[in-house]
Amino acid sequence: MLEDAKKKINEDYVNSEVSKIKDDDIDMVMTNKEAIDKKFAGSGLKKYSEMGKIMFGMLQDYKKGNFKQVPWFTIGAIGFALLYVFNPLDMVPDFIPGLGYIDDFAIFTIVIRFIETDLHSYLDWKIDEARSA
Repeated sequence: MLEDAKKKINEDYVNSEVSKIKDDDIDMVMTNKEAIDKKFAGSGLKKYSEMGKIMFGMLQDYKKGNFKQVPWFTIGAIGFALLYVFNPLDMVPDFIPGLGYIDDFAIFTIVIRFIETDLHSYLDWKIDEARSA
């Protein structure tokens, strides 16, 4: 089971799934922010909690129209990663002790690698906004 999950979790898989993300999926992420935050805090993904907060911030500023200098792929990738983490019955169900979060960790890591430059741009924009206020 774990080997199958590892084979499926690769950049091609993430790319194909990100292309399926729609605005409604982003809305679902935003309405489940609290539950996703709790899952980060209670899982092996705790160290990604801060990155998740940055991603939520980017989505929120994108949805409000405050930060539009971001490609749709980045918004879709964030939506996909957060929805994947939120889903307890993904490739390796989260209730399997010790293994349940391996796929979540892999997806999150791949997505961060894809969008790292855009996350840095967003953080730079946030710093400039704070200085301007």
